Amino acid sequence: MVSRLLLAVVVAALNFDASAEVVDTSATGFLVRHSVTAEGAPDKAYRAIVDVARWWNPEHTYSGDAANLSLDARPGGCFCEKLKDGGGVMHMSVAYVAPGQAIRLVGGLGPLQNSGVAGSLTMKVTADGANTRIDLAYSVGGYWQGGFDKIAPAVSAVLGEQMGRLKTYIDTGKPTLAK
Repeated sequence: MVSRLLLAVVVAALNFDASAEVVDTSATGFLVRHSVTAEGAPDKAYRAIVDVARWWNPEHTYSGDAANLSLDARPGGCFCEKLKDGGGVMHMSVAYVAPGQAIRLVGGLGPLQNSGVAGSLTMKVTADGANTRIDLAYSVGGYWQGGFDKIAPAVSAVLGEQMGRLKTYIDTGKPTLAK
């Protein structure tokens, strides 16, 4: 299962026109940032972020179904996923909540969960005229076999894809545009 997630991360990195930026990498970690501007007020964007099951790409889940995701937006809450037979995954835990403004989650996403890392992902929403700017920053530190410079671009690409889906969901009510 984990190898499937790692493969999905690598494929996404190779096939996605990443607008997310790897700001920094070192032997002990990395930082990625991404921003999008979506239609509507910050409260609308914040509610969409919390409604993660509506926009997260199901290819980047353990169950293959984003409907199994939930985000309990309170300190100590869980960004979790239900698995069959009563199983589950805690992707990250909620460390900070400012409704309509920001949410911070801590933990390692996807294949990072299997390694000795700590991560902090902050999504901040701010008014930008009649629209809202959503800024994501994900900082990860610890140990990654093979070096953080190898995984950071893939993580950045996946998060960039997720931000694109979030923007599309906010703007259209669907995470992807019809082809």
